[in-house]
Amino acid sequence: MKLRDIATLVGGQIIGDPDLEVKGFAPAYAAKLGELTFAENESYFRLADQSAASAILVDALFSTSEKALILVPSARIAFAKILPLFFPEPEFPATRHETAVIATTAEIDPTAHIGPWVFVGEKARIGAKVVIEAGSYVGAQCNVGAGSHIFPRVTLYPNTSIGQRVRLHAGAVIGSDGFGYVLDGGAHRKVPQVGHVIVQDDVEIGANTTVDRGALGPTVIGRGTKIDNLVQLGHNVVTGEHCIIVSQVGVAGSTKMGSYVTIAGQAGIAGHLKLGSRTTIAAQSGVMNHIPDGEKWFGSPARPDRQMKRQLLAMQQLPELIRRVAELERRLLDRDSLETKPIEQDGAPEVPVARE
Repeated sequence: MKLRDIATLVGGQIIGDPDLEVKGFAPAYAAKLGELTFAENESYFRLADQSAASAILVDALFSTSEKALILVPSARIAFAKILPLFFPEPEFPATRHETAVIATTAEIDPTAHIGPWVFVGEKARIGAKVVIEAGSYVGAQCNVGAGSHIFPRVTLYPNTSIGQRVRLHAGAVIGSDGFGYVLDGGAHRKVPQVGHVIVQDDVEIGANTTVDRGALGPTVIGRGTKIDNLVQLGHNVVTGEHCIIVSQVGVAGSTKMGSYVTIAGQAGIAGHLKLGSRTTIAAQSGVMNHIPDGEKWFGSPARPDRQMKRQLLAMQQLPELIRRVAELERRLLDRDSLETKPIEQDGAPEVPVARE
């Protein structure tokens, strides 16, 4: 592929030979002659410039270079656009594997790929160019939208709705029962979970992530939301559009999020809360309160970041403060001891010193 073709794709400006042929994309430390690499800061640019790569993708002219450059507004965005050119995803033929078990009432588009040992239940609907890889389970009355990709061993419980261009990675479980119980006569009585899950268009859900069905009504994953591996979303959780939820996050039931919410790794969100749009929750935070739009919270229990930073700074000063208080207490005890020490006066009885 010529450099001019790549630059056209990403709206970049070429500095150097536009007819330079590029045969691959690699990080600077592994790039070979004829390959393209990228740099998004000065230190990366120095590594790229010293590498064997023939061209560098940059978003600033960090320094001069004898290599060809493609100057773009954002090197990272351009990187994401270019990678599929050199590393295209595998294509799956339109087929139904002979080991697949498909209900007679299921509707499957002829362009879909149904892999080995897949189960498709009654009245399920599978859209155009859907890929369902080996060992996956699609329950009764599920709907999988066009262009979606279900990786191996994914489970869709009955009545789950998957939008278009959704990616569900291996081991994901969508629509399992919510964790609902009520104490009755000393025993935990199960509250039937009769809702369902709606996953909107362009969502990606990571490996071994679980999304519970609603107790009543749906659990909803908003359009464009990206969920990492090993995440747990409880019943009737609703995410807005384009949220980011990182690995090992747990969100308790009925919590509602606005759009563009970011929840970093290992954070825990209590139930029945509202997280405003464009809020950010830092890693390992424990959220127990509603959060207004646009705020950043962290800590456990989580607080607004400025408030929590002041608390952390105060905690850092505690050891010195404790030492100073202990020293003051010692001095006071020494002074009290001196003030109450008896004085001998030429054989006269000892008389204690009067204290203030």
